[in-house]
Amino acid sequence: MKTKIKKINREKSGQALVELPFAFLVLCVFVFGIIDFGRAIYDVEVMKNLIGEGSSMASRGTSVATTAQTVANYAGSDLNISTQGCVIVTSVTNNSGSLQVTGQASQGGIACTSKVGCLSGQGSCGSSSATLPAAASTALLAEPTGSSLYVTEIFYTYNTITPISALLGQSMPSQFYSVAYY
Repeated sequence: MKTKIKKINREKSGQALVELPFAFLVLCVFVFGIIDFGRAIYDVEVMKNLIGEGSSMASRGTSVATTAQTVANYAGSDLNISTQGCVIVTSVTNNSGSLQVTGQASQGGIACTSKVGCLSGQGSCGSSSATLPAAASTALLAEPTGSSLYVTEIFYTYNTITPISALLGQSMPSQFYSVAYY
């Protein structure tokens, strides 16, 4: 009986050594995925907080230039806007039924163009008409002439810190975008 047990054990002696690399690879994929996706979710949440505060700040009378600078500073080391991002604060005013960009400032280390519009004469912008979502346009047009809406946009270049993209053969989105209207 003892020889039979020894024979069975001898046949399985290298099984764990063969299974370990496969289990380790699966474990690494899960751990690296958790790290990078967790960082991405955190960065998006920081962006949402920053744009909300930026639009709120501008709507309370702070200039768009000061608001853009403040939002970039508040991002600090969490997002590092000075090298990997861009903040654009835009003031859109109801001018007798047409929506016009009346003020705009940007801050950051990457070149980006506002999805709302730009001031006439800046960059490649030919007109200062604004493009807003339907709900925001309707709300601003319902307000008296001269009323303003403040838009804060953040563009951020996201870089993974683990080799998960190479392991899976796919990459995560490289640029995040978030916007708030106040």
